[in-house]
Amino acid sequence: MIDVVSVENMRISDTVKCNEVSSLYLMYSAALKVFEAFDWYGKVLIVSGSGNNAGDGYALAPMIKAKGLDVTILLTSDKMSKDGKYYYDICVKNEINIIKYSDDFIFSNYDIIVDCIFGTGYKGDVSGIYFDIINKINDSKSYVISVDINSGLNGDSGMTNCAIKSDLTMSIGTYKTGHFLNMAKDYIKNKVNLDIDIKIIDEPFHLLEESDLKNVFKERLNFTNKGDYGYVTLMGGSSLYSGAIRLATMATISLVSGAGVSICAVPNTIADIVRNNILEATCYPMDEADGFIKFDKEKLNYLIKRSEVISFGMGIGVSDSGYEILRYLIENYDKKLIIDADGLNMLSKIKDILPDSKCKIILTPHIKEFSRLIDRSIEDILNNIIEYGMEFAKNYNVTLLIKGPTTVITDGDDVILVDRGTPGMATAGSGDVLSGIITGILGYNEDILLSVASAAYINGLAGEYAERENSSITMTSLDTVNNVKRVINDVIRNNKV
Repeated sequence: MIDVVSVENMRISDTVKCNEVSSLYLMYSAALKVFEAFDWYGKVLIVSGSGNNAGDGYALAPMIKAKGLDVTILLTSDKMSKDGKYYYDICVKNEINIIKYSDDFIFSNYDIIVDCIFGTGYKGDVSGIYFDIINKINDSKSYVISVDINSGLNGDSGMTNCAIKSDLTMSIGTYKTGHFLNMAKDYIKNKVNLDIDIKIIDEPFHLLEESDLKNVFKERLNFTNKGDYGYVTLMGGSSLYSGAIRLATMATISLVSGAGVSICAVPNTIADIVRNNILEATCYPMDEADGFIKFDKEKLNYLIKRSEVISFGMGIGVSDSGYEILRYLIENYDKKLIIDADGLNMLSKIKDILPDSKCKIILTPHIKEFSRLIDRSIEDILNNIIEYGMEFAKNYNVTLLIKGPTTVITDGDDVILVDRGTPGMATAGSGDVLSGIITGILGYNEDILLSVASAAYINGLAGEYAERENSSITMTSLDTVNNVKRVINDVIRNNKV
């Protein structure tokens, strides 16, 4: 896994490093790494702000000039940090072209624009002169490199009202959460981290890599049977929703993901539809009342006893019986319980029973569902998603997967980020597919945090495959489903499992 840190963690770590070496040396090291990481060409413009991010640009400029290239520094502020002023004076001595920004400046005259306006510590909305500058850079059609992070993009949340759109972002020291979360993918086309030997002080978060999945998809022995890989149950559906086919798909996907036996527990009225769309999985009809699954203690106990994993809530609707079933599972099941969709909507009303549950609970909300769970605004959550996620997971003793452009998975102590996925997955059924994969993988894995993160990785990568075959507009969740097997096979082969 790759380390990812908060802005504050990076600031503290940077300060400690500066007690070992001078801050001037650290700034030079950052600039040198930036210089060495790219094959510079043509006319280069370095756009500077007022802080240490600008200082990185001033330290970089003489290196580019020494290569024999035309380099210009564009000043957007008269203010400079102490270290920045040191390297600015070197630029003056080297007779590097330095000009102050004016409204008639033409950015498109340059082949490469280096963004050194704001650093990772920038917060708030971009306005005034910087709003105009950033938009002009984005319209320039020049190749844009952002140093450390795209100016205007929040280093923690990845939120912005206006930010540089980079072709390449060069993170300094360690990736920050703002490189991945929320809007980040819409502003960062490619990114690379440049190590300048800063030791991270506080425990970092982690970005999942494909190689980490080898601990989930392990080689299977000949002397095993289906029971060794888990009986899993998917409980959902109602007469009000047309999700029966999705439930059938999820049952199949859980098998593709490695479960030994997959059971689809659905209301009687849709049992035939589900049964006709599954071959390898088992359909388990449940009695119903007014189109909803009816609470039946005997049948629930049968599933509880039989299942290594129960996934609850997809298309089940909100009903008195649903609340009763959910409460019964939380209080009486002692293995792995995944709660999704309508299950989450009902849970928001009875969440206080979670800490005393006997089972290991996995919640998979999107932002709006998480907003209901913690009773905070969506905007507030987007700006503090990791903090709120960790707090909720810790307080309610659950593993939490918050869906988004980059998925956040936490058990309250550790955080794993998964940045696989595509805009084409913003379509009905994508969450159902994810639940099916999680259900299958948890059937035979005990490391819940890694298993859930791995399922998100598989789901996101399958979506990427699907989008390449279709487009972000035309693809559906079924296209993702059709690529899950291919993705898992590729992961296994790539890691020689």
